[in-house]
Formats: sequence, C-alpha cells, structure tokens
Amino acid sequence: MSRKSSNKSSHMPRRSLTFGIERLGLLSLSLPRLLLIAVVVLITIGAFFGMQRLRVDDSLSELFRTDTPEFATYESLSERFPSSEYDVLIVVTGQDLLARDSIIALRNLAVDLHFVDGMAGQVSLFSAREAPQPGKVPGPVFPDDLPEGAAYDQMIQKVRDNEIIKGKLLSDDGTLALILLALDRDIVAEQGLETVIKQIKDTAKQDLGDTDLQVSMSGAPVMQLEIRNAVKRDRNLYNALGFLFGAVIAFAFFRRFSLMIVAALPPVIAIVWSLGMFGWLGFKLNLFLNVMIPLIMVLGFSDSMQLTVAARDRMLRGRSPIDASRYSLLVVGPACVLSSTTAAVSFLALFFSDSALIRTFGIAGALSTILAFIVCIMIVPLLVRLLIRDHENLGVSQDRDNPFMEALKNRCAWLADFVVKRPLAILSLGVIAVLALGIIYSTLPPRYRLADQVPDKEQAVEASAQLDQKLTGANPLHVMIDWPAGKSLYDPDVLAVIGEVHDAVQSEPDVGNVWSIATLQRWLARTDEDTPEKLQEYVSILPDYLTNRFINEQAHAAVVTGRVPDIDVSNLLPVVDKLETRLNQLREQHPEFQIRVTGLSAIAARNSASMIENLNMGLTVEIAVIALFLGLIFRSWLVVVVSVVPILFPVFSAGALLALSGEGLQFASIVALIVAFGLSLNATVHYLNRLRLEDREHQDPTVAVRRAAVLIGPALVLTSTILAFGLGITVLSSLPSLRLFGKLAALTLIAALIGDLVLLPAFVLVIRRVMARLRGEPPATNAEQASAETS
Repeated sequence: MSRKSSNKSSHMPRRSLTFGIERLGLLSLSLPRLLLIAVVVLITIGAFFGMQRLRVDDSLSELFRTDTPEFATYESLSERFPSSEYDVLIVVTGQDLLARDSIIALRNLAVDLHFVDGMAGQVSLFSAREAPQPGKVPGPVFPDDLPEGAAYDQMIQKVRDNEIIKGKLLSDDGTLALILLALDRDIVAEQGLETVIKQIKDTAKQDLGDTDLQVSMSGAPVMQLEIRNAVKRDRNLYNALGFLFGAVIAFAFFRRFSLMIVAALPPVIAIVWSLGMFGWLGFKLNLFLNVMIPLIMVLGFSDSMQLTVAARDRMLRGRSPIDASRYSLLVVGPACVLSSTTAAVSFLALFFSDSALIRTFGIAGALSTILAFIVCIMIVPLLVRLLIRDHENLGVSQDRDNPFMEALKNRCAWLADFVVKRPLAILSLGVIAVLALGIIYSTLPPRYRLADQVPDKEQAVEASAQLDQKLTGANPLHVMIDWPAGKSLYDPDVLAVIGEVHDAVQSEPDVGNVWSIATLQRWLARTDEDTPEKLQEYVSILPDYLTNRFINEQAHAAVVTGRVPDIDVSNLLPVVDKLETRLNQLREQHPEFQIRVTGLSAIAARNSASMIENLNMGLTVEIAVIALFLGLIFRSWLVVVVSVVPILFPVFSAGALLALSGEGLQFASIVALIVAFGLSLNATVHYLNRLRLEDREHQDPTVAVRRAAVLIGPALVLTSTILAFGLGITVLSSLPSLRLFGKLAALTLIAALIGDLVLLPAFVLVIRRVMARLRGEPPATNAEQASAETS
C-alpha cells in the first residue's frame, strides 16, 4: 500500500458509533502517569485480597438448582436424610474376593474404617445378619472365627444367597463387593474433605495392600473432591498457557518486547481484577465459572491487540505515542466498545436457563467482559506512554524485522482478491452451507450424564462404571413418602404404603439395589415376626446411622432408595416416567400420603432436556437481537441483512460437528456456543467498523472491501487465533464437559473468522451491487482496478 493511499484511508471517523464511550481511555493520556499507576496498583492489591476469598463450588446438584417444586423436594430429602446422596462408595474387586484371606483382609478394612474421622456409619457384607429364626436374635453372616475347608464354602454360599447381600453389596459373580460409608458433614467441613478421603484411601491401602484386591471409590464426596482438584489444576494451567500463547503471538506479530508487554499485560491485569471481583462478590469457582479465566484472557487480548496494532501502525508513520494512542482509541475504540457489548449481551442469553449455576456464570461473564474492556481501554494507552520511548526508530526496526506482518497482510490481500472476483458464487455457497448446517443443528437431541461433570480419568468414574455393570448402578434414585401427622411409622397402613412403594421401585427392571424399612420387615417375615411391634424392636436395636438412612419419624417421612446406572437422560427419563406411572396408582389409592420421586438422577432426567432447550432458545433470541443491535448501532439495515448468514455459519458449523460426533446438545456445548458466538462477533464488529471508515460515496464498494480486509485482516486473524487457542486450551482439562467446551468454542471462532473474511465481504458486495442496479447507477470500477488502487 502506498503512503499516499495509506493516509487517505486513515482518516479519523466523523462520528462515534458508541456515544463516545471509547473516550474513557483518553484519561490515560491526560491524567498524570503517577496517579494512574497508583490507582492501578491499589486496585490490583484490593483484587489480590479478593482472590483470597475465592472458594470452589464442587456441588453436583448446583447445576439443577431452580425455583421449582422438584428441587424443593430434593432439598427436603437432603435435610431429612443427610446421607441419602453423601455416601462414599468403596468398590473392592478381585477374582479371589471371597477367598478366606481376602475376606479376613476385607473385614479388617470394615473395622478400621470405623476409626476414620468423619465416618458416621457403614454398610457392608459384615453388617448383614443370618436369616432370622423364631425366638432367636440373628447372628452375623460372618462369625468371629471363620471356618475352614468345606464349612467355609458352605458359609460363602449362605453369604451369596443372603437377601440383604445378594445384588446389593455383592455382585452375582462374587468378584465385586460394595462398602457404603456415611459421612458426618459437620466433621467433614471441619477436617476437610480431602483429609477424610485420604484417610479412607490410606486405610484401604494398608489393609488390602498384601492381597490381590483392587479398591476404587465413588459417590458424591469423592466426585466433589475430584471436581475441586480439577478446577484448581485447570485454573493454573489456563493462566500459564493462555498468557504464554498470547505473549508469543504478540511478540511474533510486533517483534518488539515493549509492544508485546503493551498487548499482553492488560489481559493479566483483567484476570486479577475479575477474580478479585468474584471473591468480593462471593462467587465460587465451579465447572463453568472456571472457564472465565481463559475467557477474560482472550477478551483482554482481543481488545489490547486491536488497540496496540492501531497505535503501532500510527507510530510507524512517525506519530508520537500519545497521538498514536489517541488515534487507536478514536478509530478502533468504538469497535472495542461494540465487541465488548455484544460479548456481554451474549452472556445475558444464559439468563434463559433455570439453573442458578448457569445464571451466575452469565452474570460473572457480563461483569468480566465490561471490566476487561475498561482495563484494556485504560491500560493500553498508559503502557504506550510508559514503555514506548524510541518511537522514531520504530518504523525502521519494524520494517526490517517483521516479515510475519507483511506475509499476513499479503495473505489477507490475496483472500480479499479471491472474494471480490466471485462474490455471487461465495454468497450462494454460503447460503447453501448455512441452510444445510442449520438443518443438521436442528436435529441435535439434548444429552446429559452425571459423569460429564466429573473428571473421567480419575477413580470415581471408573468405580461408578463397575457398579453400573455389576450392581445395577451407582447413582441413587429415591421415593420419599410423607404420612399424615396423626399416624406413626408402625401403623399398619403406613407400613403397607411403604411396602407398596418398595414393590413399585423394585419392579422397575432398570432400578436395582432397592432398600427401605420394608427390606427389614420382609426379612423378619421369614419367621412370621414381621409384626409392627417386632419391627419397632429391631429398629431400636439397629444403629442410628443405619435407620436414619430410611426413616425420619419426627418428619413423618420414609424413603425407598434404589440405584440406577449413569446413563444419558434420554434413556433415564423413560425409567422415571414408568416409575411415576406405577406410583400414580398408589397416589390415587392413598391420597393422604405424599409420594414423590426425587434424587439428583430424577431431577437430571426431568429437567435436563427443558433446561438445554431453554438455553438453545436463548441462543436463538441472542442471534436475532445481536443482528438488530448491529444494524441499529451502524444505523444501516444493510448491516442486518449482510450479517445474518456470517454469524449463523459458525454456530451451525459447531452444531454439525456435534451431530457428526454423536454427542448431542449438552449443557457445556450450548453454553460454549452462546459464549463463543458472543466472542466471534469481535471480528464482525471490527470488520464492519473498518469497512465503514473505508467506504466512499460514489466509489465501487470493491475498493472499500479490499482495503478493509488488508487493514483489519491481520489483526482479526491474530485476535481470532488467540481467542480460539485461549478457549480451546480447555481441551486439556480432565473434565469432559470442559474439553467439549474448548473444542466447540475453538471451532466456532475459527468458523467465524471464515465468515467475516469470506462470507461477509461477499454479501456486502452483492447487496451493494444489487442496490446500485435498482437505483439505476452505472457500473463502478471493476475488481482489477480496485486491487490496483489498494496495492
């Protein structure tokens, strides 16, 4: 590009698109530097104190926290039966599990687990009793002195036939045993979950270390600890690699350490300030909020790169750092305001979700986007003032040492030439592609599994899979029964209703390992001692931790608990629906009783599909609102028309990838699409802003399109690459949902870049030429002449 044409195309804008909000950055050029530095340092110190207040939210149920009767029932269950979904499941496997030496070691483990801090109770093979006999107190299945030889084999056969053990605590093939540990939440909170789980693990290793038995653990406490560790590990990884990549890209682009600092330091400050804000506002890092770290990084890099590129180009023409910063603020600043606004608006689409966790993520994202913009618009000009001292030599060093920049400009120019020569063909292919991809996207079914929230390379998922295979499942499913206040648990009609509910749950083939007070009553029925009085006598003998799992006489409530495998909600929902159908008959027969199916599995099965569909609707509304918003801001209906296909292309492309991979529409995927769509508009806004500045009245639009591509294209490629890598880095997470998030976000951003550099210019040219023909204007300069004017 010639110097003369450069100056022509670098005119200052006649009006601001954003009501002068970008002029906030001018304070960094007018206020004293020491004052600005002091303010930045003080805020950063305050943010560090806020970061110390950050905690990790490892709750498995928080994703489904809503203001619905279903979740209120789940909370009532958790209050009445605290251990209902807070068990540690110890899975012991081995081909010789029932051998005498293995049983001795396993019993030693069961005994030693009683001394673990935070242990409230235990259910295992050694908790079971022999079948009752009239007039006798049943003895333990495993006597103190284990027999040997044939007598031992007979004892083992009794163990395998025991109704309390069979299919509940011991697999049918005798190679897997389950130990349920009920934890005291107050003691766990005092000692720390990690300490308690470590004690359990160390105890198992000590007692079973000399055997061939393998031990793994699952259950909500273990999953929570694994989530917490993964969140902490990911946070450090995202910070390190995200900053490193951004700094390397910035240095490769600018080939100057000072300019690299100008571009790379503001995102770091934005992360510190945002995390500090989260701490002071009481937000907790969780599955989704942990993604805010790379999000803030890429948001900050996007704005700082755009501002730094514009300031650098101005200094290459001999302008002072202050003049260059002023130019970048007034020319690129409005686009930064718009891109940050559209990104913040995209987070508001998350408010369509009923989930408190996702709504909190939306609030945090919107606040962080605004804060990242303020940091960049203020800090970039300040750093230019502080660090760029030899701007007179900048042009010489940059022209000599930066072939990467020239190569990128040349590729953008080549791409622009390719587009302007065949805009109609590109437009046609773009419309066909969007329609085809949109049809594929519309077929995506909702998907959810509990394992998606848990690291899949740790022991919890492996242990749950073993339970799914050999003991019908690891995830509890509960039916809570409330009886009238004037009745007692031991009233015959109350016991009858509990027994009928137990039968209904047990008759569902996909629900196994069913326990309730009816289990004890039927055990006593073997000797015709299943009278209410005898049942009450046995309940009084049993330890509280065991009876409290199934009855709460003060609350006039009992619970029937079964277990289901960790399968997709599309397969689990029919199971819950069939159970509800069976229970509806009981509700009609006993209207004075409340019978409610609950548990995390039930809530997920019922609500996942609707919650994902609500988010998908939010994305649809967001796309429509953003398109209208861009048209309003640019004061042009043409912007609305030409932007629809380019902004749909990346979303539908990511959806097609989901369909081809068979993963369906999960929480992580729809959130990734919403967030990445908002970020992808960064390139759209900057391109439209540059196109607006380069457009001339009565000039062939080809000239403006090509000039905009050459001037803004390199920065768009770099920022999109940083955005894609910054979010794509989550593919390194041990959480499968975050890996999916990173994959989709990166694909969406790269597809958006194609849409902005290929589809958007083609649509602009075709629409502008059609409008010119309708107005009867003569043909303008052809593409070859346009290329010559900007070369």
